[in-house]
Amino acid sequence: MARARRRVGGSALRTAQWTAAGVLTGTGLLGLLLFALGRAQAWQALGGGLVVAGASTVLGGALGFLFGVPRVKNGSGEPQGWYAPNTNLEQVSDWLTKVLLGVGLTQLGSLGERLHQLGTALAPVLGGEDAAVPFAAALVLYFLVLGFLAGWLVTRLALPRVLTETDEALDLFLAGQDRDRRGDKVGADDLRVRAMQQLGLLGGSTEQPAALAAQLPPSSGSPAGPDGVVAEVRSTATRSALTADQVRALFADGSEGRRIQALALMQGDPSLADLPSVLEAIEHPRSGFEQYHALLAARGLLSRLPGAEAQRLRDAVAAQLVDPRGIPYGSDRSWLAEKILSRLRAVAFVPAQPTGASAEGAEGAGPAASEAVASEPAAPEPMASGPAAVDPPANP
Repeated sequence: MARARRRVGGSALRTAQWTAAGVLTGTGLLGLLLFALGRAQAWQALGGGLVVAGASTVLGGALGFLFGVPRVKNGSGEPQGWYAPNTNLEQVSDWLTKVLLGVGLTQLGSLGERLHQLGTALAPVLGGEDAAVPFAAALVLYFLVLGFLAGWLVTRLALPRVLTETDEALDLFLAGQDRDRRGDKVGADDLRVRAMQQLGLLGGSTEQPAALAAQLPPSSGSPAGPDGVVAEVRSTATRSALTADQVRALFADGSEGRRIQALALMQGDPSLADLPSVLEAIEHPRSGFEQYHALLAARGLLSRLPGAEAQRLRDAVAAQLVDPRGIPYGSDRSWLAEKILSRLRAVAFVPAQPTGASAEGAEGAGPAASEAVASEPAAPEPMASGPAAVDPPANP
């Protein structure tokens, strides 16, 4: 309820802000229109006035941007990794702000004279009459202040959020690279997906059940929400005492929380993975969130699948990509699905070798098995004992 009230309040505030901006801009443009209609060359005065107003707004917006550039907090808020934010813009903003304030304060006494000179210089654009001098100065001052306020507010409200989201995405990319170097391919891809979502490059699997976090085991120190809980379960999979059969039974329990818990365990330890369970979650998911984690679990299985099972996974993922009700284009699931398909095309899966030692069995198993058998070195025959072992073979 409180969250709903905050959303309503935020929407009302944004509506009021846009209304105020429209009224202020409209007032200035209406004054310019009425002034131009009273001139002998109305269209020339209107066009010139619009150019002057636009130039003043741009100049004011640039000044507002300089005054509104946010600072980077020392000791916090910086990306954790090999890179640090570039503060050149912040330093230039501070320097120019101080210079402009200093120059402006020294010229404050002659402000009226400067405005009169500015109006005189711009009066020919607005008709060249005596009334155009004060109107030109007022027009520049009005839109300069309006542009300054707009530039400062937009910079102050929007730029910190954009910079913060970019820094968080950089953190996720760097953490993904670190996990990739440690061999955690599933965790690395998960972090890359989250980084691209942070930058708005991918859509998310938003259909997370409200009770999902309550169904999963409680987290300790992990980020809030289902994503953090799943990440914690994945990180503890290798230390879990569960067997593959128990994880399969956990998935077959039926509740979505248990199914996702089983998928998280499969992601963390591929030896616990069960391909039929993963395929079930890919082809018949309870939600997009479950299908996303099933694709992550399949990502960790790619190097373990023989040819027939790899074909089953390839067919299931491809069918979901082309199905209009399957994986939506441009989502986190489509990125993972396309990466899985590209890896399946790149890896040559060799069918299982036959157990028999006869050449006929090797030939019946196909050319790959025949080559494998032919490439194996022949085992040395045991040396016979006794005199026969030392006698040289008779010449034919």
